[in-house]
Amino acid sequence: MAQEPDAIRDEIEDTRERMSETVGALSYKTDVKSRMKNAVSSQKDKLMGTVSDKTPDPGQVKEKAKQGVGIAKENPLALAVGGLALGFLGGLLAPSTRMEDEKIGDVSDKVTDTIKETGQEAMERGKSVAQEAVGAAEESGKQEAQKLGEGLKERVQETQAETVQQP
Repeated sequence: MAQEPDAIRDEIEDTRERMSETVGALSYKTDVKSRMKNAVSSQKDKLMGTVSDKTPDPGQVKEKAKQGVGIAKENPLALAVGGLALGFLGGLLAPSTRMEDEKIGDVSDKVTDTIKETGQEAMERGKSVAQEAVGAAEESGKQEAQKLGEGLKERVQETQAETVQQP
């Protein structure tokens, strides 16, 4: 039996649609460049979201910079000693000459070891101070966010109350 011409046309149209989808899928699978662009773009967007979540706003940075300047003004001697220690450690890390090794080799080694230990202690102290500052900044940020949230909540409640009171 012969099929109706309309049924044959419908079947051809369905076949064309399926073939078009199949060709599109195969084209996408073989287009490595586009797939890589999509993957990179997706990862970039995710990374930017993470970075923007972790990055403090300019107001926080400015406030912490002011606090840092205040600490430096309160402790100028500690700042100077720290700068000298870093400079001295930099000098120690520079390679020594043959003449230095011959003239002051043993003394230099002992001084270098002592300074390295002192430098490590100073670095550990600096890390702990920096961690305390970061913790204080995080706490301050959380408190500000909480205050803003409470203010927003109050404003929403006021607006709801005003809306209910209006006829």
